Amino acid sequence: MMETASPVSAGSPEHRFAVGIIVVRRKLKGIWASHAWLPVAALPAIPATAPWTRLAVSEEEETFYAGAYEVALHPSETSHYRDNLVSGRPSLWVALRQVAEDSYEVAAVTADPYEGESMAEGIGEVVEAVPMPAEIQAKLAQFFEAFHVERVFHKRKRDRADPEALARQDTGRRRKGDT
Repeated sequence: MMETASPVSAGSPEHRFAVGIIVVRRKLKGIWASHAWLPVAALPAIPATAPWTRLAVSEEEETFYAGAYEVALHPSETSHYRDNLVSGRPSLWVALRQVAEDSYEVAAVTADPYEGESMAEGIGEVVEAVPMPAEIQAKLAQFFEAFHVERVFHKRKRDRADPEALARQDTGRRRKGDT
């Protein structure tokens, strides 16, 4: 049996939106595990389907609608969203967390590629980049246009060391013959 978080909440429409998550339970041909759960798609709208509804079954895999999850956008990360949109393969990163034997929940969904990369470094969660639907790409581009502020990088200049001042400093060491 699958679990689902209740992560969809109220918020500013330009800062948050909900997506539906599709996962598969794929058969494996190994001695250590019989199957694997993987996120495979994000839906731009939430269907009128109960979470963990089986959508399709084949000999190799079962497809499920895992439920809705809210994606939060942050104005300070607009350059990350731009990097995602111009990457050639805009994606959403979906993390599944095991909550019991053969039971998972959607733990996180992000449009920030750097946050997605850091989620993948964790242990115990299944993280996959899934294709970002065109409707979500449009929302992300609109958010970028509304909130992006180009920040100029200023390289800090280091102060040069004064060799005379360094020579005058007492290093605290005694030389031979000093008392």
